[in-house]
Amino acid sequence: MKLRRAITAGVLAVSALTVGVGVPAAADQQDTGLLRVTIGRTVQQASASAVTTPSANASCSINRITVNRYSECEWITIHVDVVKIVRGQPVLAGTADFDVKHQMTLKAKSANWSEKFYISKAKTTRAGKGLHVNVAASSKSGTKAKVHFDQGHTLDSKSSGSVDYKTDPIKKGKVNAKAKTTYKYTFTKAGYSPGTVSYDSAVYRCDNYYGTSGCTIPESPTGVSMINQPVIAFGIRELRARGGHYGDPFGGKPLHWMINEKQKKKNRAAVCPKKPPADAERAGRTSCDEYPFASTYEGGTNLPAKQRTITWVKKAENDSQGATITNWRRAWHVMDHDPFFVII
Repeated sequence: MKLRRAITAGVLAVSALTVGVGVPAAADQQDTGLLRVTIGRTVQQASASAVTTPSANASCSINRITVNRYSECEWITIHVDVVKIVRGQPVLAGTADFDVKHQMTLKAKSANWSEKFYISKAKTTRAGKGLHVNVAASSKSGTKAKVHFDQGHTLDSKSSGSVDYKTDPIKKGKVNAKAKTTYKYTFTKAGYSPGTVSYDSAVYRCDNYYGTSGCTIPESPTGVSMINQPVIAFGIRELRARGGHYGDPFGGKPLHWMINEKQKKKNRAAVCPKKPPADAERAGRTSCDEYPFASTYEGGTNLPAKQRTITWVKKAENDSQGATITNWRRAWHVMDHDPFFVII
């Protein structure tokens, strides 16, 4: 995940000032100061599990955004240099280092949710003491973020706050565009120009596709179980035994859901014969089940033949599979392009 970094010198700093200590500043900016802020590099990682309960919180790791389908933990480090401009020269007057931990929990049945964040006591040197911080947050795609925090808090002690999210009503069948939270920190200290830094949360998305509004982290895979469809599961199991790995939660690549009825029909027609083999017909297995599913971007002939299969099953089992998939999609808000695995 790429983070945006910003350094703000304010009215007292010179636009030509280079932030590196020891580099000359303009002559008319004598004996002033500024706050220079940097942030630890953060990467995103999804939960290793393909299936998790909506109430389970993502685990936390330093300088990571860890996500599952309904929660994220973002734990970052922030460093502030307190720089004094003395006779045109920037001099490091002190430092402050602290952590911020965000715990966001989305809801499967509501497009309004909240998060908590925790700011550690800063480790400071010299003029790094006495820094004040303000926290702001913003979102898009119909979702508004409101911060609750003791603005102007001094980093010499730990603190905490929260962010409430409220989404405009979503019409049934509609999927909002993806969004994310942008957090902005502004640091102040008497005699110094303010410093700012901003970074983003994981991407989330709200929808009311099935008549219940909810929000999820779409990049986090979930899993649909075919255990109650034994013949379909057997066909997938045989494919995996031959090396087919798409949709396999044990080291395979995820499938990606597709909302396109026209292409779905084309995918199915490309791999399913119009009539079943004689032995399957005698057994009452007259319904063709394709894998990967026709309603995926990997369906039809999009994958090599060795990575796909068809299984002739009874119509009742194929209908049961359809109901299973619909219930799974509703519960996990699985939409177009979302990754998922198939459990057999």
